[in-house]
Amino acid sequence: MNDKTGIVYHCPSEDGTALNRMLDMAGLPIVLQNHEQILIKPNLVEALPPPITTPAPLVEALLEYLSRNCGGKTFIIGEGTGSLRYDTFHCFEELGYTEVAHRTGARLVDLNTEPLIYLENPDCQRWPSMYLPEILFNSFIISVPVLKAHSMAGVTLTMKNMMGCVPPRYYQGSGGWGKATFHDDIQPAIADLNRYRTPDFTLLDGSLGMTQAHLWGPTCDPPPRRWAAAYDPVAIDSYGAELLRRPWQAISHIAIAHQVLGSGAPLNRISVAIPTTV
Repeated sequence: MNDKTGIVYHCPSEDGTALNRMLDMAGLPIVLQNHEQILIKPNLVEALPPPITTPAPLVEALLEYLSRNCGGKTFIIGEGTGSLRYDTFHCFEELGYTEVAHRTGARLVDLNTEPLIYLENPDCQRWPSMYLPEILFNSFIISVPVLKAHSMAGVTLTMKNMMGCVPPRYYQGSGGWGKATFHDDIQPAIADLNRYRTPDFTLLDGSLGMTQAHLWGPTCDPPPRRWAAAYDPVAIDSYGAELLRRPWQAISHIAIAHQVLGSGAPLNRISVAIPTTV
């Protein structure tokens, strides 16, 4: 818990200037002064276009902002797709991230194949021990999820986005998906994962939103048309659940993490607007 607990910033998703002002207001460049390596974690669960996955232009805009305001850092785009038919570099190529990396100088990393460290936490009931990529603990993690409902988890926002970090060699099990063991008791599984490593900062793409599931179904009507940001993973997920018109208290992994990893309520919603010039 810190002085940024429960704070969520938001701005119109059609306005790139508002995005920059929002990140300024959040004080992101100041926070990053003492961090040399920044890992940006989009949601690329499959090689499917937005809004199922995080739009590459949003990540590029974030990288451009960071390059202008946080020079001399190492920037990484890291993800571990859930597909067993192709690797994460296929997602990077299909969804425009290869070109983003070329233009910005960011390095692409497949978290599914990174060197691992073994961790234990007796407070975790679902995962009292876990293997996670070592790079997660050497980096400041900026999660960039998309606003989506999920048929099993209720929502998939920033805490569930961390599921892309777990290695399939340990978490596929006998399932047909690279992280299939997380389907067993998915709510405490997500909460425990975030006890080991949760995002340091989140930029949520709520420009459209998906109301029924994470791979199919209609978008929000009307669309939220906003970006939101927070240091508090519980607050941003509570806010995202609100946009999807789902009470966060009914999403067990958010409720479990409330007052442990952050605060689902009360939320301090700070709106970032652009002054109108006449």
